Amino acid sequence: MATTSTKEPPAKSIAQSRIADNKKAMFNYAIEERFEAGMVLEGWEVKALREGKVQLTDGYVVIREGEMFLIGCQINPLNTASTHVSPDAVRTKKLLLKKDQIRRLIGKVEQKGYTLVPLNLHWKGRNVKCEIALGKGKAEHDKRNTIKDREGKREVDRAMKARNR
Repeated sequence: MATTSTKEPPAKSIAQSRIADNKKAMFNYAIEERFEAGMVLEGWEVKALREGKVQLTDGYVVIREGEMFLIGCQINPLNTASTHVSPDAVRTKKLLLKKDQIRRLIGKVEQKGYTLVPLNLHWKGRNVKCEIALGKGKAEHDKRNTIKDREGKREVDRAMKARNR
């Protein structure tokens, strides 16, 4: 009896390939759609990303002349950065998406209240990808409801954990 075995490389979980998350994005915005965009980076930035020296919290995405840019994402250079390169930690980074997707996003962003927010940076193969989302800003009472729901879930989890003991 002959069996064929196809060995597939072990799939990396998303948690392992994550570089940075924007935890405030889910709190401040109601997410409508998500997109995965490539990033144009310099060599020292890639090395710093491998070390996890990135802060995405204050980042936002703008569209200028049909191109998308990530502004406010801070990538701190390593101490061992090259001497002939002058690294800029808050450099504007270009995002890569297909032209028809960018056109569609332009129409959505021009509507009142919609904005583009970076959710996370992650590895996809050898490339760095930025997951961006089309979101609508939450009002103050919506944020309070989010906090209330989160606290309620915590209490339920605690009660279930105590009951299972």
